[in-house]
Formats: sequence, structure tokens, C-alpha cells
Amino acid sequence: MVLLLIRWEYMRKSFVAKIKDSQFPIIVEKDESGFYVVECPLFRGCYSQGNTLDEALKNIREVIELCLEEKENQEILRSYKPEELSLHTITLR
Repeated sequence: MVLLLIRWEYMRKSFVAKIKDSQFPIIVEKDESGFYVVECPLFRGCYSQGNTLDEALKNIREVIELCLEEKENQEILRSYKPEELSLHTITLR
């Protein structure tokens, strides 16, 4: 069991090292109570929050790392090659 855990930790660290310089799209909103809510739309359920923007960004980094432990999300990241990103808002009338 211990050997299996050591092997898993080695594989995880190896994958994290490969994606070290990867960039991820995130969306940040400040809600009505003053919290910063941040989401990475690349992965399902990948969101966090913080009292400050710095705290929210630190928290989303941790959540992204956790998401990348799932094989499905690793495949999503491998195929993610955006040429352009932008954020727009619209008003419904």
C-alpha cells in the first residue's frame, strides 16, 4: 500500500511539473457581500472564493491542481489550445 501511494505521489508531481507554466482561463466576480468568487470554466465544478482577490486567486490555483488529479481533466488540458480569449458582458432588454 505504501509503495502504491509513493508511486501515485511521484506520478502526480511529474504531471504537475509538466503543466507548471500552463495558463488557465478564470473568471472573477466580486459579489454583493464583498467576496471574490473565481471560476475556471475549463473544468466542471472548478470554483472558489476569497475575502481578497489575492486570496481568491491562491484558492483557485489549489482547486485547479486538485481538478488536474482527474484523468478527464488532464485530457481536457492536453487538448486546450485557445488562440484568443475575451470576456464580454451584455444587457438583456
